[in-house]
Order: sequence, then C-alpha cells, then structure tokens
Amino acid sequence: MDNPFFLALDFRSAKEVQQFIDKHNFYGVPVKVGMELFYREGTQIIKWLKQHNHPIFLDLKLHDIPTTVEKAMFNLANLNVDIVNVHATGGSEMIKAAKRGLQAGTTNSPPKLIAVTVLTSMDQIVLENELYIKQSIEDAVKRLALLSKESGADGVVCSARETNRIKQVCGNEFLTVTPGIRLANSNKDDQKRVATPAFAKKNGADYLVIGRSITKADNPKANYERVIKEWNNA
Repeated sequence: MDNPFFLALDFRSAKEVQQFIDKHNFYGVPVKVGMELFYREGTQIIKWLKQHNHPIFLDLKLHDIPTTVEKAMFNLANLNVDIVNVHATGGSEMIKAAKRGLQAGTTNSPPKLIAVTVLTSMDQIVLENELYIKQSIEDAVKRLALLSKESGADGVVCSARETNRIKQVCGNEFLTVTPGIRLANSNKDDQKRVATPAFAKKNGADYLVIGRSITKADNPKANYERVIKEWNNA
C-alpha cells in the first residue's frame, strides 16, 4: 500500500461519510471503519467504500473466546478488507483462532491481522491503578507485541512512542499501526499518548490512523496534505 495514512471515518452514518468524502474529494484514500459506523451501517458501508477504491482497516477490536473470534473472522474475511484487528489481551489462543478464521474465510490473500496492545487513550496511571499492571507502558506493549507475533499476527496497534522498541524485538517486517496522531496545533481530545506524523515516521511507524485532526478541521484537505508533507520531510 503506497499511502500509509488511514483516515478514521468516525461518523455516525453512511450519509455523513459519503458527504464528507465527496465534499473534500477524499475518494480512494485509505480509511478506517470503526465500531460506531459499522454497527449502524454494517457491510453496506464496506461495499460502498470498496466501490470507490478505498483500502480499508476494519477496526472492530474483537475480544472473545477463541471459537467465537474464529467464526467472526471467517465472516469478516469475505469482506476483502485490508486490515482487521483483535485485542492482544485476548491471549495467544484467541489470536491464533483469529488467524485461522481469516485464512479459512477467503480463497484470496486474507486481511492482515493486527493486535491492539495498550490503547492510546490509556496512560501509566490507568495501567497501574485501574488494571493493576505493574509494568511500564513500554514494557507492557513490548510483551503484548511479542505475544502477538508468536501467535501469528502480522503486526500491532500501538502508539508511535513504542514503535521503535517493537521493531527491535519483533523485526522490521512486523507491522506497527499507530493511532493518536495529531498535528502540532490539534487538540488531544481523549487521547493521551499522541504523536505528530514526523515523530511517528522517525520512530518506525508503518501506518498512521488520523481522525479528528482532519475530520474536525476547518480545512480537512489542507490538514491531510500537511500530514503527507510532514511525513515525507521527516
């Protein structure tokens, strides 16, 4: 995939998505479809995006018993999206089951399977005081990345701050998909471990997921071009 920037379509309806893409001429760019949009529009929004040549990251973060995840991934494989994901904290058997489901569900190349390590909305305080994980975020992410690789995942979702360490322990071919990307003048919103496109590239990120810095901007197209320029100049 030549374009490493997934535009997060965090809209409530297909109508809003179609109006946004059409108004700002975002036809054909890679996009991320998350729970909010998919749970309302289902597979129809995926079909519409594919008709308009959008590479798709289907961000549903499956986390259930292995059998359920395997069956769900079997069905998702038929959508012919590019990337799907699970929570790494579901464990090795669940990740392996997800991979089996994807491979069995298509006769073509299955979607890339990536595993969410620690959400970018979490910080060290949440990790220790709420989840009772007595590791640094960096060590927790590294541990979950290794678990994901050993279980057959193609990569992980992590913050741009952790990508370099993941590459060191999992190899350069192991994909890192980094949300929490913000331009310098953008609001952090509910994200805590954020980074700029330039920092993400310098630290070894393969793909960026960018939402509100573009979709909530006064000039979304100009901000998207800023992301490209900052990435290329890093």
